[in-house]
Amino acid sequence: VQLQASGGGLVQAGDSLRLSCAPSGRSFSGYAMGWFRQAPGKERRFVAAISGRGGTTFYGGSVRGRFTVSRDNAKNTVYLEMTTLKPEDTAVYYCAARVGTDYYFTQSSDYDSWGQGTLVTVSS
Repeated sequence: VQLQASGGGLVQAGDSLRLSCAPSGRSFSGYAMGWFRQAPGKERRFVAAISGRGGTTFYGGSVRGRFTVSRDNAKNTVYLEMTTLKPEDTAVYYCAARVGTDYYFTQSSDYDSWGQGTLVTVSS
C-alpha cells in the first residue's frame, strides 16, 4: 500500500501540530499503523503505533504524554497529534503500515509499507 503523510511544517517550541497519513488506492482498515521519525544525522526511531482496529496504542518514551496517535477508518486516515513540541522533536516523520493485524508494532522492520515522510521543524 502506498502511504501519503502530510501536515508537517515549521512551528515554535510549545506549539501543536497534527500529522495525517492516508493510503492511496485502498482501505487500510485493519492495518497496524506506526509513526517513526528521523532527525538529521540520526537513525530512524519509533514514535507511536496503533493497532488495526484502533483499540491499542503505544508510544516511544520521549513523546509519551505529548503525542497522541489515532485513526479514523471511515476516513481511511491515521493521525499523530503532537503537542508541547520541543526543538528535539525536529525530524522527518514517517508513517508505516503492516497488513491486516489488530496489534501494534514498534520496530521498523515489522512494517510492510512506508510513506515518503513529512518534515517537522520546531524552533526554540
